[in-house]
Amino acid sequence: MAKKTEPMRILALGAHPDDIEVGCGGTLIKYAETGHRIFLMVMTEGGQGGLPDMRKREQAQAAKILRAEKVFWGGYQDTEVPMGRDLIQTVEEIVKKIEPHFIFVHYHDDTHQDHRHLAMSTITATRYTKNVLFYEGPTTQNFAPTVFVDIEQALDRKIQSLEAHASQVRKTNIEGLSIADVVRSSAQFRGIQGRVKNAEGFLPLRLFINIGL
Repeated sequence: MAKKTEPMRILALGAHPDDIEVGCGGTLIKYAETGHRIFLMVMTEGGQGGLPDMRKREQAQAAKILRAEKVFWGGYQDTEVPMGRDLIQTVEEIVKKIEPHFIFVHYHDDTHQDHRHLAMSTITATRYTKNVLFYEGPTTQNFAPTVFVDIEQALDRKIQSLEAHASQVRKTNIEGLSIADVVRSSAQFRGIQGRVKNAEGFLPLRLFINIGL
């Protein structure tokens, strides 16, 4: 008889509402569908991109689509996520509370300072976490993923989670393209690299491959 495994705890970190959905929403959906526990931490309420209360409501709706148990808020101002000890301790507190098996976060080479600062601080804050992977977003640079997750069956729900952020759907700074268009294009591109139809790509800080029971 096969040994029943306990659900894993998955923690995804993002600087702003909708960052997590863009970067690893499909992967989180697949984890949730197989019985694992999803937690989100969003560092700001995205006040530079819309009304904070509205963006928090949108994030709560998106979290339901991802089947996340809880959204933690960092309490920082949009564009002012600090680099250093304060942010490290903020992330450490949630890591200690959740004790995640996997952590997903922005990649550190990014033109947005909030993304960059969160990524760098998370490297320190997660030094005792076995599996830490970086995801990409529209402002990520020099990202060459080596880990891929097939999200073909989760892509439509990933798009739904992004559309829950209704105030942001058209804010891509690319004429004629919505965030759904951008995400579908990225999924196809990473899928080609991973030899599937649609995928999300990741760069691991650490990744353990477990063999046996």
